[in-house]
Amino acid sequence: MGRTGTTRRRALSATGAIAAGMLTGCSSDSPGTRRPSGRSADPARAQAALRARRAAASTALGDEYDAVIARHPELTERLTPLRAAVSAHAVALAGGRPGQTSAAPSPSVTPSASVPVMPSATAAGAVPEDPADALKALAAAERRTSDSHTAALADAEPEFARLLASVAAAGAAHAYLLTKGDPR
Repeated sequence: MGRTGTTRRRALSATGAIAAGMLTGCSSDSPGTRRPSGRSADPARAQAALRARRAAASTALGDEYDAVIARHPELTERLTPLRAAVSAHAVALAGGRPGQTSAAPSPSVTPSASVPVMPSATAAGAVPEDPADALKALAAAERRTSDSHTAALADAEPEFARLLASVAAAGAAHAYLLTKGDPR
């Protein structure tokens, strides 16, 4: 007999469909076409700043994973694969290549002050005592980060927008796995 309600497969399928829709909307531009930003006279600098902000948001999310793992070592096995993915996202968003260990943007990139990265209570050391509550807080951080990546799609060049959409979809899947996923 089939399962009722939301299953992991359905949630991941829905996340993939959302990401595919975002990618389809972004792919109509040719690779060399830039979207008008309206915020900067220098589109390259605006894109570099956007990259730096998005990488910083993913790096901050990684710090939240680290805080939860430090407070609840019993969650290490469950959280390590998700934490590794978040780290890879930060590297990719910063313009790094697979296998690089640093998520820091290049020194020539100065992040814009228009969208500061705000650390959550989890990263600031206020990890809930209860492991289930810590997972819920981490899922909320994943959703916030995913939402901020999605909001940045409008300002991103097509290729970077595709990457942001993929990372946002992964974040949504992580949030699901943290709250509803099987802890196996």
